[in-house]
Amino acid sequence: MSRDDTPDVLTPSQLNTLARDLLEGAFPLVWVEGELGNLSRPGSGHLYFTLKDARAQVRCAMFKPKSSWLKFTPREGLKVLARGRLTLYEARGDYQLVLDHMEEAGEGALRRAYEELRARLQAEGLFDTARKRALPAYPRRIGVITSPSGAAVRDVLSVIGRRFPMVEVEVLPVPVQGDGAPPQILAMLQQAAASGRYDVLLVTRGGGSLEDLWAFNDERLTRAVAACAVPVVAAIGHETDFSLVEFAADLRAPTPSVAAELLVPDRDELARRVAALHAHLQRQSLQRLRQAMQRADRAALRLNAQRPQARLDALRRRQQEALRRLLQAWRQRMAGEQARLRHAGTALRTTHPQRRIERLRERLARLSPRPHAATARRLANDALRLRGLARSLEAVSPLATVARGYAILQTPDRHVVRSVLDVAPGDRLEARLSDGTLKVRVEDPRG
Repeated sequence: MSRDDTPDVLTPSQLNTLARDLLEGAFPLVWVEGELGNLSRPGSGHLYFTLKDARAQVRCAMFKPKSSWLKFTPREGLKVLARGRLTLYEARGDYQLVLDHMEEAGEGALRRAYEELRARLQAEGLFDTARKRALPAYPRRIGVITSPSGAAVRDVLSVIGRRFPMVEVEVLPVPVQGDGAPPQILAMLQQAAASGRYDVLLVTRGGGSLEDLWAFNDERLTRAVAACAVPVVAAIGHETDFSLVEFAADLRAPTPSVAAELLVPDRDELARRVAALHAHLQRQSLQRLRQAMQRADRAALRLNAQRPQARLDALRRRQQEALRRLLQAWRQRMAGEQARLRHAGTALRTTHPQRRIERLRERLARLSPRPHAATARRLANDALRLRGLARSLEAVSPLATVARGYAILQTPDRHVVRSVLDVAPGDRLEARLSDGTLKVRVEDPRG
C-alpha cells in the first residue's frame, strides 16, 4: 500500500509470477493419486493430461525424456500414482503439476513399503560401499541364479560365450517372481555359497513392473546377499529399476548383458594384451641375449688373454724387450767405460811413474843437504836445554836431600808425613833413603 492507502497496481504477468513463486515455495514435491483424463501426446514427446477424482481435477504435464521412461502405456481412465512439483502455467493462469515420476496406482503401496525398507537397511549400513568386495579378475566358475527359461539367462550365456568361453557357467534355476520366489532364491544362494564351487554368483532376471520384481526386495534375501561369503553381482530388470538386492550386492549391473560383461574379461582384449606382452618379452629376451653375447665376447677375450700360450707369448715378448734393453744398456756402459779408459790412459801417460821418480830424485838431490844441517843444529840446542833442565831439577829434587843423609817418611798409601800430627802411635810408615826404604812403627809421636 502507498502512503495514501491506494493499493499497488500489478500486471497479470507480475501477479502470475508471484503466484507461481508462492506455489513452488509452498509445495516443492507432492504425490497425487487419480484417474487419467484428457490424455494428449503431441509430436514433441511430452505428455499432457488431467488427474481427477469424483470431485476435482488437476492439470498435469510430463516432459520428455521422463515421459519415455514410463513402464506402462498411459490410457484414459487408468488410475495412477504421480510425483511432481506444483507450479503455475502463466500463459493461461492455471496451476498445474509437472511430473517426474508416474506408476500405476496398484504399485503405490509396494513403492511406500520399498522406500521404508530401503531407508531402514541403509541406516544399518547394509548398502555401504566400504563393505563391498572386488570381483575376481579371471573367474573359473560362475553360478547364475535365475529362471532357466527367461531372456536374461540367454543374454548372460551369449555374452560370456562370446567374451570368455573358457569360463565354466552353471545355471542355478529358481523362480524369479511370485510369493514363493524369495525363499527359493534365498535357499539357492546359501547352497551355492556353502558349496565352495563358485568364484562369483550372478543374481539376475529381466524387466517388469514393481510387483514383478518384488521378490528381489525381500528383506531376508537382501540380508543374505549382503552376508554371502562369495562375491555377488545383481542385475534385476532394466537400467531404471533398482531393487534392494542390487543395493546389497557387491556390484550392481544395469542389465543382465552388462553384468556378463563385468563378470568376465574380453578374450580379444586379453589376446591383444598377451600379444603385447609376448612382443615385450621377445624384446626383453633379445636385449638380454645381446647383453649375454657381449658378456660372452668379453669373457672370451679375457680367457684368450689368460690362456697358457698367450701368456707364454706375452712373457717371450717381455723377455725379448728386456734383453734388448739390457744389450742397449750394456753397450752404453761399455762405451762409457772405454771413454773413461782412454781418459785414464791419457792421464796415466801424463803421470808415468818413471817420470815422477826422476822428478823426485832431482828434488831429493836438492833437499838432501838441508836436513843434516838442521838436525845438527837442533840436537845441539836440545842438549844445551836438557843440561839446563837437569840442573834445575836436581836443585829442587828431594833425592839430593836424601843423598845428604835425610829420609822421607810415607804412609802405606804413599802420603808424605810432614808433621807429628799426621801419625798416631802404632802407625806403620816407610822411610825412604837414598839407597832404599825402611819399615818403621811410630812409638810416640811427641817423643
